[in-house]
Amino acid sequence: MTDTNDFPEVSSLAYEQARDELVAIVRQLEGGQAPLEDTLALWERGEALALRCRTILSEAQDRLERATAAEAPSHD
Repeated sequence: MTDTNDFPEVSSLAYEQARDELVAIVRQLEGGQAPLEDTLALWERGEALALRCRTILSEAQDRLERATAAEAPSHD
């Protein structure tokens, strides 16, 4: 049985860590060999990892937009 409680807390993962773990989970799920309970646990973990990745990317985009706006000349 896959015990996702053994994995690090999703909120503590860097983007690359979350992405790599998500890729591994997708591969496991695509294999279709896990029992139903394991599959559900992996799916839930994968959803949390995907959300973490989206959040990090969104925050990075916001930072980039703020930095770009700060550098842009004012047109008053």
